[in-house]
Amino acid sequence: MDAQEIAEESAPDGSPHSRVGISEFSDEILLNILRFVPRHDLLHHVSRVCRKLASLCLDKSLVAHIDLTQEYSAGDEAVRLLLRRVRGDVTSLDLSGCYWLSGPTVDQVTRCRSLVRLDLSGCRVTCGRLSRLLPALRGLRALALDVGRGFSLQQLGAEGARTLAQLVELRQTLLVPSYGVVPCCPALCRLALVLEVSEAGVEGCVQLAVGQSSVPHYQSLRWFSVHLAPGEVNRTLLSLFLAGFSARVPERLAGLVLAVPGSAPARPAAADALMDSLGAGLSQSGEGVVTALQLPRSWLDGTSLSRVLLHGCPTYLNLSRCSAPGIVTSDLRPLCSLNLSGSGKELDSDWLRTLAEGCPKLQHLNLSGTHYHHGNGGVSTDTHLCGILGRMKHLRSLALPVCAIAERGSQSPETFTANGPISGPPAPDPSVTTPEARSEGPGDISTALEDRRASDSPLLGLRKLRRVGVPRPGAGAESCAHLHVLLQGCRNLTELELLGAGFCSAMPRNEPAIRKDPPACPWARNVGDAHLAALGRLPFLRRLTLASLPGVLTGSGLVALAQRCRDLRALTLANLGSLQNVNYTQALLETLRHCGQLRDFRLEQPYFSANAHFFDALSHCQNLQRLCIVSRNGSFQPVAVTNFMQRSENVVVCHLFTGGTLVSCRTLQKSLLESLEGARPALSVLVYPLLHEELAQVMRETPLRHLEEITLFKSRVAEQPPGHATH
Repeated sequence: MDAQEIAEESAPDGSPHSRVGISEFSDEILLNILRFVPRHDLLHHVSRVCRKLASLCLDKSLVAHIDLTQEYSAGDEAVRLLLRRVRGDVTSLDLSGCYWLSGPTVDQVTRCRSLVRLDLSGCRVTCGRLSRLLPALRGLRALALDVGRGFSLQQLGAEGARTLAQLVELRQTLLVPSYGVVPCCPALCRLALVLEVSEAGVEGCVQLAVGQSSVPHYQSLRWFSVHLAPGEVNRTLLSLFLAGFSARVPERLAGLVLAVPGSAPARPAAADALMDSLGAGLSQSGEGVVTALQLPRSWLDGTSLSRVLLHGCPTYLNLSRCSAPGIVTSDLRPLCSLNLSGSGKELDSDWLRTLAEGCPKLQHLNLSGTHYHHGNGGVSTDTHLCGILGRMKHLRSLALPVCAIAERGSQSPETFTANGPISGPPAPDPSVTTPEARSEGPGDISTALEDRRASDSPLLGLRKLRRVGVPRPGAGAESCAHLHVLLQGCRNLTELELLGAGFCSAMPRNEPAIRKDPPACPWARNVGDAHLAALGRLPFLRRLTLASLPGVLTGSGLVALAQRCRDLRALTLANLGSLQNVNYTQALLETLRHCGQLRDFRLEQPYFSANAHFFDALSHCQNLQRLCIVSRNGSFQPVAVTNFMQRSENVVVCHLFTGGTLVSCRTLQKSLLESLEGARPALSVLVYPLLHEELAQVMRETPLRHLEEITLFKSRVAEQPPGHATH
């Protein structure tokens, strides 16, 4: 069919008046269709089909906002041509994560003089380039960029400083100890920081501390968020930024998000004042309430949190790793995203029922890293966790501990563990204690006032684990009755995570350097292939993560799931079945043959062999773009990897961390880069021994977007406020 007849269709009788050509569609219909076409393809290819499309492709509704974030095929030449054609109309340009664009291509942004919003995070923006960019964009109001080595405010010049003084939104990723452009931005209403400084920057932090008076007071600030990478340097840098609040606390702060992995810096003197300011000015002026709240667990207590929630419940609340303090609030309706992961405590069904009834807008819920055991006797659907979650009809993303969907005694007498079969029922979890034996830690809130208000505290959802009945062996075939209730009620789920409570990734970047792993929950052994097959009842599932499921024996459930969830875009599998023997290999190969829409695939298994059969099956994922394999004692076949990468033209990320030698890894990496880099501008290849001492340094050179989104393992449900990505 000719390109000009792309929408033409004949009637059965072949009469000319029955033929509908592309010119017969209204402009409104065509514009709605063209919105889904990548912008560089729109102007380079679609506009050449006919005159009508050539005109529509330049419509302001299509070119006012240009987003090239994941357009990996858009090389330098295509982007330069695109910017030249839309420079007079584009007002918002998003190049975040476009690490492959050269400096001269980024310079073309200076021609887009109507820009109001510009995102260059992840791009090559030197101080000199920024000094040329800012004076040309006098109407700029929102900016995102990376601050790297050699940055100096003095090089920006007076005209650049005037543009910065008008900014109301700023997001900057700090790769070196620096305040970035913050001292030149007194009018900021929103400030988002990503701290990615290496340990080599200790001396730079000392120099900043001496001149911290240059940091302006956050006079107009209404949103402040900081996401830290692990390391003492980043914690010190956070303290320096927080020092600006000591002089003057914003009066109308609506969002405060401090994501600190591991131990947090000392609680600043201004912490109490920040808590008081959250929502106070907003409620008095009638402009709304707090939109987002996340604090380090060592800063959080029931008193300060209650003061914030008196002004209204936020839409985003993150209490990850906290011993959830009592929260006295009567209106939970604004809550849209809730993160209660990582506490290691047992979920209370009564609390969760109150949550389901009081949060009609809840769309994102993270309960990973907790436990749920439904006692000795039979539990009705109405009181079981799955039944309660099934009432949350608006849930779009959900993260659960594996034991939450386990049925009592659903395994046979020979129960499988991570290391193979054992006879008899699983031993009681040593972390499970009786109410009499529990002790309150420093972070627990146990005042008499909160005990009296417990019934009115719907977010008092985590409590000390109590001893539960040991699953009864020999209870018959695997059953998924409660899981079916959950899936029937939450049919609109697009993202699901099932994580074993004791799972620890081999690459835990966002965890403390030294920590005591929680013991594996024995109930997780009762979740097997039947449960995975049941997940195929989610028609809109796009992202799935399965980690630490020792009860998966053959992997047949993966095949059944993939056959029904045809639109799966991201799949993460980690430590399924036995860790010593990968028993589900054949099922995995069959599963991949049904994943035609898969974009991201991450596999973590200690003894996985990435051989030719695996890559042949993976080549059926024709839309695959990013691949990451983590296998401590695994291996790969260089020829199989090379053949796969040559056949799969859409793959731009290939990260392999196995037990291979350093020489073999470097040889394969060099070969792939030399043969494919010219045709794939965004190619990112990293092949390295997982246990090598220099791996951490090598990973720092990996594009941050890929590192955070696929290379590193972490729970991503309700991780960030909806609509506020940091990378």
